[in-house]
Amino acid sequence: MPFTTSTGTCARCSHPLAARALECENCHALVHADELDQLSKEAKTLESKGEIHMARDRWLMALPLLPRGSQQAGWIQAHVRELELKINARLAPPPPENNWKNKVGPLGALGVLLLKAKTLLLFALKFKSLLSLGLFISVYWKLYGPRFGIGFAVAIVVHEMGHFIDVKRRGLPAEMPVFLPGLGAYVKWRALGVPIETRAAISLAGPLAGLVASAGCALVWWKTGQPVWGALARTSAWLNILNLIPVWMLDGGQAAMALGKNQRLLLLTASLALWLVFRENMLLFVAVGAGFRAFIKDTPANPSRFILFYYVAVLAALSLLMWTLPGNGFGPR
Repeated sequence: MPFTTSTGTCARCSHPLAARALECENCHALVHADELDQLSKEAKTLESKGEIHMARDRWLMALPLLPRGSQQAGWIQAHVRELELKINARLAPPPPENNWKNKVGPLGALGVLLLKAKTLLLFALKFKSLLSLGLFISVYWKLYGPRFGIGFAVAIVVHEMGHFIDVKRRGLPAEMPVFLPGLGAYVKWRALGVPIETRAAISLAGPLAGLVASAGCALVWWKTGQPVWGALARTSAWLNILNLIPVWMLDGGQAAMALGKNQRLLLLTASLALWLVFRENMLLFVAVGAGFRAFIKDTPANPSRFILFYYVAVLAALSLLMWTLPGNGFGPR
């Protein structure tokens, strides 16, 4: 998250800040990022200790520091309402005992039926990850046959679990992945108050897990010689390189947010060098994306060298793995 300086200019783009501004009108950097980050950490710590009243107060202190109508402000308002419901539930007296069945008469059966329907709906929502995974696997099974279809779906599951595990090990809230046949999958988590380097590292955790899955398939292929494993390894590696293209909807786009202009140019150079060595054309798209991002004014105040090294290392490992494999992916049934 970008920070502003004490001189009244934006640290991201050096644009002068208006009096009492909450965000830079040029690049939309938050003026009070430091205070918001601190309040967010304090509130989460208090919630983990069960001190909901104090946590709610910390979130409320953050609201005046955010522009009205912003996504962050909307999330805080919704979260405060959740906390207030918990507070009210603690304070509410136990309901009086009464023979409610006699009072509602024949409507009681209808109420029980609606309650059961609500329970089933909540059950479905709770297990939406498993339900979507089942549909996901069945679609690719139908398209590519059982062995390649299931293997392809599992490779995507491993990629998404890389994101999920990295989020959870940092103590951040996250939901299990949801899978969308033909479109991929996603992990829903809350990034409010999370440093930009951490968000970038979480984005790269998916391709890193995908690299492990691809290498596992490649190892089985080298041991058995069965073409389906080579096809799975190559396809998985190709999809993970695709995900590293630095455009906003892909993992590479989130990771590039932690890179400065010079680092994005280094990523461009590294991608071209890898293309010259391994001749994998998807690397040209990574290079084009990096070159485009090098001239966009969304660079952070403190670029991360670690993220650049992480990014290039995963990209190079995936390229090397593809170079050792035959074919073009999407193998036999």
